Amino acid sequence: MNIMSKIALAVHGGAGTILRSFITADLEAEYRGGLEDALKAGWAILQSGGPALDAVEAAVVSLEDFPLFNAGRGAVFTHDGKNELDAAIMNGRTLDAGAVAFVKNVKNPVRLARLVMERTNHILLAGPGANEFARETGVDLADDDYFFTEHRYEQLLRAREDCIVQLDHAAGQPDLADAAGSVIDNTVLLHTSKPIGTVGAVACDGNGFLAAATSTGGMTNKKFGRVGDTPIIGAGNYADNVCAVSCTGHGEYFMIGVTAYDVAARMKYKNLTLEAASREAIEHLTDIKGEGGLIAVDANGNVALPFNSEGMYRGWVTADGEIRTAIYS
Repeated sequence: MNIMSKIALAVHGGAGTILRSFITADLEAEYRGGLEDALKAGWAILQSGGPALDAVEAAVVSLEDFPLFNAGRGAVFTHDGKNELDAAIMNGRTLDAGAVAFVKNVKNPVRLARLVMERTNHILLAGPGANEFARETGVDLADDDYFFTEHRYEQLLRAREDCIVQLDHAAGQPDLADAAGSVIDNTVLLHTSKPIGTVGAVACDGNGFLAAATSTGGMTNKKFGRVGDTPIIGAGNYADNVCAVSCTGHGEYFMIGVTAYDVAARMKYKNLTLEAASREAIEHLTDIKGEGGLIAVDANGNVALPFNSEGMYRGWVTADGEIRTAIYS
């Protein structure tokens, strides 16, 4: 087999989507464009013979820079009007992993997570210590204005009024403006009852090596330093020599289900295919009342993208080089 026939890449921009009946052609094109840019960034690395780890980092950086997804620049606001960011990355070939939680003003948290993996003896750094590490390593920082988007701030104001903590967007809580600040029809950005915002990427390179990366801005109006599944290895992000998985959903349930590792375990111990293992993992998530989805790739370049929500912003490209994106089931 030509080793380049194995290469594959998948990305997601979060589970839970704008209701199909409300999305406009322009807005759908904008979301799909964000996914396509991420796929192109990662695919260029894989096509040139680069490693899966570099590909997932590049893809997630692109998604973090895209303001309509809940990560990096598009992160939601906490109760105090701040942006608190989580990210993780894992090298399936070596089982090395790095993660950060509760970091602020880091332009691309996934890059910081990789530095934790490569420059420390730890896996997860959080809070002030993670921010100090960011300053010492010289990653790109940005002031609060960089992370301010009007549509996210409007979500916070509504969530405060209703005394709720919400996952990215909630029904009846419309966005008022797009990332560029131009006003759009309020009904356009109505979302499902439990939309969920995270971004992630999984890849298989020409050697059959795997990697996964995930990044999020968490929950609108969250308090008390809440951390979800994204930076928890095995819950929201995992890679070994069998598969690589990135999850998106209500993080508490992904932690209970250890969902990212659950896919790998089902493949190893039940001898399931990637598709079957991924589907069973989401079925188990449903059984424990969780909502969301995942993207996964195996060492042969197979891709799976199951979810149990209204939709999941997702894209993938395999050895044929055709870039595909989807939002709904």
